[in-house]
Amino acid sequence: MRFKFARIAAALPLIYCAPAFAATDSADTMASEANADLNPTIIVTGTREATRTQFDTMAPVDVLSADAVKSSISDDLSDTLAQLLPSFNVQRLPAADGQAFVRPATLRGLSPDQTLVLVNGKRYHRSALLGGRGAQATDLASIPNSAIKRIEVLRDGASAQYGSDAIAGVINIILDDEPGINGTAQFSQYYKGDGTNYQGALQAGFALGERGSIVFSGEYNKSDATSRTRQRADAIAFQEAHPELDVPNPVQRWGQPDLETVRGAVNAHYDVTDSAQLYGFGTVNDGNGVTDFNWRNPANTGNVFKDTDVFPGFNFTSIYPTGFTPRFGTDFNDIQTVGGVRSADRDSAFTYDLSASWGRSRIEYKMDESLNASLGPKSPTSFYLGRLEQREFNLNADFVYRLDAGGYAPINVAFGGERRVETYGVSAGDPASYAIGPGAAVGLAANSNGFPGFSDKIAGEWNQTSYAGYGDLEWQPVEMLTLGAAGRYEDFSEFGSKFTYKLSARAALSDAFALRGTYSTGFHAPTPGQLNTSRTTQGLDTSTMTIFTAGRLSPSDPIAVALGAKPLKPETSKSLTLGFTAQPFSGLSASVDLYRVDVNDRFGLSKSFSVPAGTPNPNGYTSVNYYTNDFATRTQGVDLVLSYMSRLGDGTMKATLAYNYNDTEVRNGLSSTIGSEDQKERFEKGLPKHNATASLGYDIGRFGVLTKARYYGSWTDYSDNANGQIFQDFGSMILVDLSVKYDLTDNFTIRAGAENLFDAYPDEATYQAVRGLIYSRNAPYDTDGGQYYIRLGFQF
Repeated sequence: MRFKFARIAAALPLIYCAPAFAATDSADTMASEANADLNPTIIVTGTREATRTQFDTMAPVDVLSADAVKSSISDDLSDTLAQLLPSFNVQRLPAADGQAFVRPATLRGLSPDQTLVLVNGKRYHRSALLGGRGAQATDLASIPNSAIKRIEVLRDGASAQYGSDAIAGVINIILDDEPGINGTAQFSQYYKGDGTNYQGALQAGFALGERGSIVFSGEYNKSDATSRTRQRADAIAFQEAHPELDVPNPVQRWGQPDLETVRGAVNAHYDVTDSAQLYGFGTVNDGNGVTDFNWRNPANTGNVFKDTDVFPGFNFTSIYPTGFTPRFGTDFNDIQTVGGVRSADRDSAFTYDLSASWGRSRIEYKMDESLNASLGPKSPTSFYLGRLEQREFNLNADFVYRLDAGGYAPINVAFGGERRVETYGVSAGDPASYAIGPGAAVGLAANSNGFPGFSDKIAGEWNQTSYAGYGDLEWQPVEMLTLGAAGRYEDFSEFGSKFTYKLSARAALSDAFALRGTYSTGFHAPTPGQLNTSRTTQGLDTSTMTIFTAGRLSPSDPIAVALGAKPLKPETSKSLTLGFTAQPFSGLSASVDLYRVDVNDRFGLSKSFSVPAGTPNPNGYTSVNYYTNDFATRTQGVDLVLSYMSRLGDGTMKATLAYNYNDTEVRNGLSSTIGSEDQKERFEKGLPKHNATASLGYDIGRFGVLTKARYYGSWTDYSDNANGQIFQDFGSMILVDLSVKYDLTDNFTIRAGAENLFDAYPDEATYQAVRGLIYSRNAPYDTDGGQYYIRLGFQF
């Protein structure tokens, strides 16, 4: 493990932290005083009104406390959100190239990059990885859980308020700003005895007199690999045919990767005067991981294990007599810094916030136990594959003026502007990783086998600059009615301008019941990486058991243009949300929200084409495709959220229930460019339509118990093959978690428990069994079975 501690240490002094935007009552205080009159949590996401609460919002907002975030075993924030929010899904994707490490997460079944992620209200940078269909989303795992004070999730379109990407909603991660020292140490392991995980976290916060604070957070995580694998049938046959050899069992591993990370955050603010506050915050993430690829069988991988006249007397069986399984590795580094000045008194009639931010995602790939067959005996067995990098620099100016124009409350007038520069870079790998050697002329595969390196021809750096201006009004003309309107204009250097708007309303029919609704337009702008990059991938055809090579070309590539590719344009959306929220009596809250999101010009991959006759094909592509806009969907559903807290005997009971129904329909586009019903089925059935979460906790004295349950409805999986896709239906799944805590002293707590307590497994993926995989690699839940843990925490 190479951790680059010096780089992290050098970065931390540059990262300052801002406070959370408003004071809140802790979850523990709310639980212990469930029947008392408490000040409700102030919401800062989806509104620029400084007094808006969760009950008062005109759009649905979930608020997740630090305790809720830390109730999960996982150190990956994506897993935590998937356990708490039924409309949020994340996949494991073992052996899926870079997606095994930067996992795609979706809100309401929409694309991962159609959810905007903020930290302390400021845009967080994207990952350098382009995932499925080119989605370039934020890597939520890069944010340390130990630094989080709370998370606000806006389940509503908000491009008019925040700009590109906020089609499905907004996740706003608010960092801790409270003085004090706390930490945890955790050990966990799966029931099968693998996936051993060690976590350690430490946070130290210090008051800066009476005018500010600074909080440092750091954590270390190390996870061993898991394997839910059977020996491949062709490996068994090869062993029987060659008893003199010792074929590994299994020849490849399907499961979570080996992973090691260090993360940190720092968060500070200081009132330099009674009216001006300096602030800064940021995060850093550094680590590496390794996963397996498909086994190369000497008996049928003819483009590798082949006698040729080009290399007389040489065959790669001399290096890999039992075949080989490429080991795909990554080194990754994320850093985000924000600094600015804003009003110290947020209750004044006029407030301002001027800030600058810089973020970067850097991903490097490597390959061990592989080869470049076309180089013959000169081929190395380890390769540096190259580097991907995403950089973003933002300047923001935000202002709020409370205009007293009559009515029940002043008009909240917000306005401001933004300048954003995105840069995407691809750096070439070792020449041997993309070389086309002399053996290619006789059918030996070129490039590093398993994942071709980035060549000097696709390397480069590309930029996109955008400017935005917005206006946002909220007004309460009478006590029962709140109205909102927002508009935003953005101009992008690569494709032109977009204007979006949002209309909102809330009608309080009583102190305990209110109706609410919004209508908005939104968009996701194509990124420099989506616009300009190309890629080569290899896979295993599960019918023929042969390796195929596919090329994803840039839309501006001459071959792609000849096949019909056009420049990408923004994805656009129209969103409608209608619902109600209620607090019928102390301790109980409920909300129901219906929604519909229409997305046009969605990014997708074109259908696969053969390389035109006469066109040079040195990479040996069996097919090529490119990104296209020719795609449209309608997503609609309902969210139900119930929460109840009450005194029960000498203790406190808290119960929650959340349910999401989400249906996606492909409306058009399949007949022209994508041209496949397979794509339609993937979009409409690839995630469960019914999802639910529930929890029940009870605290009494020093003792507490918490049980959680997650329900996933049926869904349909797919597997890519060289000549199309095959599908399998999967039934519903229920996972139950249980934990018990005990306060050893006022400062030390021990917690023990299990996730997937009853060791439940989903249906087996029968059509993928030929390559040793037991459970679907695309499952929206963990398929490794039960996992137990023990955690020691302290706080001063």
